Amino acid sequence: MTKARCFAKLFFLCCLIVVLIAESASSQIIPLPHAYAHNDYWHKRPLFDALENGFTYIEADVYLRNSKLLVAHRPPFLKLRRKHTIESLYLNPLSTRLSNISEEVQTPLDTIVLMIDIKSNGRKAYNALRQLLENYKPLLSTCEKGKVTIRNLTLVLTGHCPLYLLKEEELRYVFADADLRKINTKDDNPEMFNTASCKYSNLLKWRGKGAIPELEKEHLKQLVCNAHLSGTKVRLWASPENETVWLFLRNCGVDLINTDKLVALKHFFIKDLNKSSQTLTN
Repeated sequence: MTKARCFAKLFFLCCLIVVLIAESASSQIIPLPHAYAHNDYWHKRPLFDALENGFTYIEADVYLRNSKLLVAHRPPFLKLRRKHTIESLYLNPLSTRLSNISEEVQTPLDTIVLMIDIKSNGRKAYNALRQLLENYKPLLSTCEKGKVTIRNLTLVLTGHCPLYLLKEEELRYVFADADLRKINTKDDNPEMFNTASCKYSNLLKWRGKGAIPELEKEHLKQLVCNAHLSGTKVRLWASPENETVWLFLRNCGVDLINTDKLVALKHFFIKDLNKSSQTLTN
């Protein structure tokens, strides 16, 4: 083999290595602890689109139909939707993913919070869910006699959540979502509530243009402070989908940014991470 051919072969191998390294770096998933995938089942690949974009907070709406918890935004009358259950779309694939993780190599992407929004029949829906959870107990975070144990999958109920049933259980496999406007640091406890939520428009009229009214800003900050004192994370749903609003919410201490635009929010957080790292190195 001539020197020219050896050089060409070596050059090709070097280029291949560079390409593989670049592809590996570009495909690395960055965990986004403040990103919340709202109505996740609307995406082309429910659950997996969120996970591959670094989301660890994921929401699914459910209706109880014929003893099955169907995932849908509105009552699921179409036969096609009857296969879309909370178990098939979320619990089974999460179990497969999380069961294969070694305790020694845990990453932030291996601790998932699944918010289940019960749309109707709160008591019956929860009883159906409770029966399902018997198959997934080793993965689930629990509260036993007031002691919280966090595992790979934490389930949080919102919507028509039968809070009275949850309070009766000595061993509980789910947590609840509180009303941000009503949370009381004296009465509410972190053993029950994982998050505190509210519709954006119930607190703020500002959509990201012009100056934010000072009263709205201070009101939000006070509610966030109350929630944090009670040990819960804050989320505003149906918030405007733009970076100006996202930045404002983060600056006010809102823990979870609600979005239907997974990639856009991912880029927002990555850009913010890059700015922070540059500030630290300067």
